[in-house]
Amino acid sequence: MTKILITEFINQDSLDNLKKNFDVLYNEQLCENKIELEKKIKDCDGLIVRNKTQLNSDVLKNASNLKFIGRLGVGLDNIDTEYCKNKNIHVQPATGMNVDSVAEYVVSSSLSLIKKIPMFHNGTIKGEWPRTTIKSIEINHKYLGIIGFGTIGKKVAEYSSKNGLKVLAYDPYVNEINNKEIDAKLSSLNQIYEKSDIISIHLPLTDETKNMINKSSFSQMKNKPIIINTSRGGIINESDLIEAYNKNNISGFALDVFEKEPIESKFYNKIKPGMNCILTPHISGVTTESNIRVSDFIVKKITDFFN
Repeated sequence: MTKILITEFINQDSLDNLKKNFDVLYNEQLCENKIELEKKIKDCDGLIVRNKTQLNSDVLKNASNLKFIGRLGVGLDNIDTEYCKNKNIHVQPATGMNVDSVAEYVVSSSLSLIKKIPMFHNGTIKGEWPRTTIKSIEINHKYLGIIGFGTIGKKVAEYSSKNGLKVLAYDPYVNEINNKEIDAKLSSLNQIYEKSDIISIHLPLTDETKNMINKSSFSQMKNKPIIINTSRGGIINESDLIEAYNKNNISGFALDVFEKEPIESKFYNKIKPGMNCILTPHISGVTTESNIRVSDFIVKKITDFFN
């Protein structure tokens, strides 16, 4: 019977359906134990992971029978896709299955930070009454700059334009916007920096994008924008981000992804209670609904592949 190994959390109903057709080993702790993972991967035909399971060539070389990797999510930076290509291992991301969840996170973070809700909250629970000492603004007619205009970036544009934002989009691989539902203007990266009141990042982590948003980038931002990152942590230089906030080059930030996950003390010790910021543990794409969609999608793909 075909053997499937699952190393991170999956929707229970989807798991039950998978077990009807396959010999399934499910252990969501395996992503944190490389030695045990290398043992368990030896005789599996299919593998289902999220982003914490690191599948480099050192791990994958132990999987002599592996034919399919299902990614419960979108990013593939934790998988050596070149190795998989050379070994004829099919890699299947759950493209499009969590776009609404991420778009909602971006819009809600934008609203919260532009209204300075974290600052008002922090002052109020301390017994202060910062009704006039903290100034907030409206989101209507502000500029949102989207860096990376793929499936998620487009959905963020669609949600945001309905909330009154003017959308600028940068993506070197997109030449035109054909979807009439999306009210956005293709722009250069410099235009994004100069015009945006909010900047949302939707890029894969590559050698090209690592530390792409850095001290130089922040120095070009004219409107003290809010920075939102739901893609990958290494794209923003975190030290430069904190420095930019402390120097009032940006007015707030929401980070759902970090260079090191879980985040380390050298970063979170720089976060002070009165900051206009939101930090979350890589959950922008993880909701009850998206987990069902992502899990069902990958279970269907792996079932179709082996049948």
